[in-house]
Amino acid sequence: MRSLSLLLLLAVSSAAYSQTSQKNHPEPAKMTPAMTEFWDPQPAVVDPGTACSAPSDAIVLFDGKDLSLWMAEDGSPALWSVHDGVMTVVKGSAGNIRTKAEFGSCQLHLEWMTPVGIEGEGQSRGNSGVFLQGLYEVQILDSYDNETYVNGMVGSIYKQKAPLVNPMRKPGEWNSYDIIYTAPVFKEDGTYLYEPRVTVLMNGVLVQNNTAIRGTTEYIGHPRVIAHGDGPLVLQSHGDPSAPISFRNIWIRNL
Repeated sequence: MRSLSLLLLLAVSSAAYSQTSQKNHPEPAKMTPAMTEFWDPQPAVVDPGTACSAPSDAIVLFDGKDLSLWMAEDGSPALWSVHDGVMTVVKGSAGNIRTKAEFGSCQLHLEWMTPVGIEGEGQSRGNSGVFLQGLYEVQILDSYDNETYVNGMVGSIYKQKAPLVNPMRKPGEWNSYDIIYTAPVFKEDGTYLYEPRVTVLMNGVLVQNNTAIRGTTEYIGHPRVIAHGDGPLVLQSHGDPSAPISFRNIWIRNL
């Protein structure tokens, strides 16, 4: 009986305290639209350019005139040909070319074309690629009516992730890549804290959607995780016997 009385007393006291504390609290402030608006800092104003020109804050890596911002992978001058506002792979000893500057997270735009009359099939038909930070390849291949393994076709993250669709234009027509790349972050032991990620639009069509890259894009074997900092943009001279690929309008924005 005594315990029951004590419990009743505590319940009454608690209710009284609750009522008193509620009476002493002010009413919550009424929300207004301005409470969730912020004005500063204002984003920088960027001229978006036209379909054939870069945004005003971009680094133009190839403007159709020369290869002054490029070199061979061994540091010697880039030997691809420049003609009529485009640069074209030179098969054989010219090899891959890379940017002199190095980059991390970025937005990249480039346009490329396989020529009319291209021959070959599978990987031996218009094969090239763009390597982000020199390590992670977004595949370039003539995949117009040309089947190959899907994680090696146009728009793939080479040997890792097939594209969502195949929006390839026929030979003789220009294709475009718009790539949003987030560079990896590494732990002290050299493993990924955050994997590199990439979104790719080909000819305005989404082909990679925030895709995680598992490591280097190897021709033979599994991806390797190699700790690194900023790296160059590399364009591949694959060495297949088909007619060479041409590039134009290449620009990059640091993110």
